[in-house]
Amino acid sequence: MAEVLLFHHALGPTEGLHAFANELRQAGHTVHTPDLFEGRTFDSIEEGVGYASEVGWGEIMARGERAAESLPNDLVYGGFSLGVVPAQMLAQTRPGAKGALLFYSCVPVSEFGAWPAGVPTQIHGMDADPIFMEEGDVEAARELVASADDAELFLYPGEQHYFADSSLPSYDAPATTLLTQRVLEFLARVG
Repeated sequence: MAEVLLFHHALGPTEGLHAFANELRQAGHTVHTPDLFEGRTFDSIEEGVGYASEVGWGEIMARGERAAESLPNDLVYGGFSLGVVPAQMLAQTRPGAKGALLFYSCVPVSEFGAWPAGVPTQIHGMDADPIFMEEGDVEAARELVASADDAELFLYPGEQHYFADSSLPSYDAPATTLLTQRVLEFLARVG
């Protein structure tokens, strides 16, 4: 079984994040869901990103690093949207990564150096999500897939950004069912 460090999106650690983590736990995986926002949650992406900017992106990244410090190196790093940034950074820079799960977002690989050899990844997004499709994420995802030896990009029909968060109106149950199936297959393979 895999051990996963899973970072939340800009709304904070929502019930939907915890529900997703619990599905992975029910399949036998160990999942850690650190709170990068120190107990705060937000009603909009803009508010959450505003908080992260106010605290400082360096501090958000440092919180992600601190969340990993007491955990073993052989983790799968996962993140939803804003949480992709610390997850991808750790997957690329912390030795021993077992894999990366990047939901709704992807950062150019060059931000953190090269993609490490032997670290598989999955990237999940919606094919009409304006954030994923128009703000550079899908291009970064395609670049990662082209540069890594084991990487997959999955595009789902729809325009929602937070489509796998069951606590939000943007939730898409059919897409999330398929996403979860793919994630569980990935974790079974790398665990």
